[in-house]
Amino acid sequence: MTDTVTARPPSAPARGPLGTADRSPAARTARRKALLHWIAVHCLGIAAALFFVMPFVFILLTSLMDDRQALTSALWPRSWNWDNYANVWNAPGFLTWWRNTLMYAGLGTLFTVVSSVPVAYALAKFRFRGRRLAMMLVISAMMLPPQVIIVPMYLFWAKQMHMTGSLWPLIIPMAFGDAFSIFLLRQFLLTIPDEYLDAAKVDGCGELRTLLRIVIPLAKPGIAAVALFQFFYCWNDYFGPQIYASDNPAAWTLSYGLESFKDNHHTNWNLTMAATLLVMAPVILVFFFAQKAFIEGVTLTGVKG
Repeated sequence: MTDTVTARPPSAPARGPLGTADRSPAARTARRKALLHWIAVHCLGIAAALFFVMPFVFILLTSLMDDRQALTSALWPRSWNWDNYANVWNAPGFLTWWRNTLMYAGLGTLFTVVSSVPVAYALAKFRFRGRRLAMMLVISAMMLPPQVIIVPMYLFWAKQMHMTGSLWPLIIPMAFGDAFSIFLLRQFLLTIPDEYLDAAKVDGCGELRTLLRIVIPLAKPGIAAVALFQFFYCWNDYFGPQIYASDNPAAWTLSYGLESFKDNHHTNWNLTMAATLLVMAPVILVFFFAQKAFIEGVTLTGVKG
């Protein structure tokens, strides 16, 4: 008969014959070896976690210092000044930048998803002449940096549409699809079996009803991934607002307004760090609550080519 060994986590103490903790030297040595083995296995993950977490900890601690201490080399606040966040929130223009960013990110994400899903569905499930050419154009558009076309686009919105000084030159083009979003959704829709679509059509569903009733519910992870990518891009966009809205402070976003805030408070590092944390917090919270759908959507987009 062979003896069975019950696995214990490194922190669990060995037990003696009466159920009490075994305090013998051999048991202590075994626990120490198990703990060192666990640390060796997980040290890379712990180091990576510290590498990413420590900057946020530094920003948080600095944001809670007073004006004098923030200019020193101290790492721990002498007093916890939570009113720094209230001062930043009530700073001139900050609430306006927040509203503009929410509008830009919200409408941009909505327009991108609504316009990209039908195009991706057509490229993934329809068979028509020029389908490969259309896909090549989408991939080519992904490879084209936005800086290449910024001059003609600016001249169009400034001279023809007279819409500079606002965020609409950035929001309206998203209603006509986004190359990266189309490609990502197309790759995800390829994973949906054609039998589901054929069954819906046999039941009398047209293409639009099939898209709304069958495809979109099955493609929720891919749509969530695209929406998160677009939301993060709009929230962090600095180049676009700088080009189109720099001459109108009422149209600034958080990413662009933060630069102005830093210039006005260049000696108040505590307020600058508090403003930085307020800008980052929504993105971190959104990803924290939606990371499951985000990771699933990104993973499944590479199943088929």
